[in-house]
Amino acid sequence: MSDTLQLGTYELTEAHFERVRDLLYRLCGIVLRPGKEGLVKARLSKRLRALGLPGFADYLALVEGDSGGEELSFLVDSMTTNKTSFFREGAHFVFVTECLLPCWERQGRVRLWSAACSSGEEPYTLAMVLREHARIPPRLDVRILATDISTRVLEQARRGQYSADKLQDVPAALRVRHFRPVDASEDGGPMMELDPEVRRMVGFARLNLMDAWPMKGPFDAIFCRNVMIYFDKQVQGKLINRFHDLLAPGGHLFIGHSESLTGIVHRFRYVQPAVYLR
Repeated sequence: MSDTLQLGTYELTEAHFERVRDLLYRLCGIVLRPGKEGLVKARLSKRLRALGLPGFADYLALVEGDSGGEELSFLVDSMTTNKTSFFREGAHFVFVTECLLPCWERQGRVRLWSAACSSGEEPYTLAMVLREHARIPPRLDVRILATDISTRVLEQARRGQYSADKLQDVPAALRVRHFRPVDASEDGGPMMELDPEVRRMVGFARLNLMDAWPMKGPFDAIFCRNVMIYFDKQVQGKLINRFHDLLAPGGHLFIGHSESLTGIVHRFRYVQPAVYLR
């Protein structure tokens, strides 16, 4: 491979690419595999132009000196896929209502954490499911913490507004009860806004999973789904065991169906695919 990758207007050197890989792993635990040089160049070039920066060295210096994490979150956004949807991997929500909710109703309160919540579909699905199946208020006190490293997707989540096509997996009855039409989106398509009562059940906050966690728990369930695919086994192991420590006894961890705890030393007990018990 030549020392400089000629990929359009900007030059991405091998040293630049290695700095991107180091930044993502050191600060976020994300593994960027060799051979992704074209991806890095294509996804970051627009950002360099928007910021008026002359090259990748200047951009990397900006990220490394970004104490607030804004530019780091943009870098993570660029290198990962914020793919999510309402009722994604729906078996988990069936498990919640059938197996966990009766216990939560007896204890009178439930605390949930949606880690890496993206644009909010996962925690809002949990909120809708609990409103539909639990007797709240006042029987069940529900609080859902939803975190993500990306300020951009958190802003979208807090608005609680989604294009109509994003609601395809929401059952028709729930769409009628929990959404109302609002002004059209920028592209002219119809937009739907989530019921304020559902939105109030969820609190959003920015959090890098590799940093210290300010919340103390304990949580009754933690959802960290389709996130660990970006981490190596060492980072996965540390994260899984931190989740274990923050769960209440008898609490559950939900991971993505494409993920596994195989090869990780942990203290969880397997319950069913992608569901584990503390």
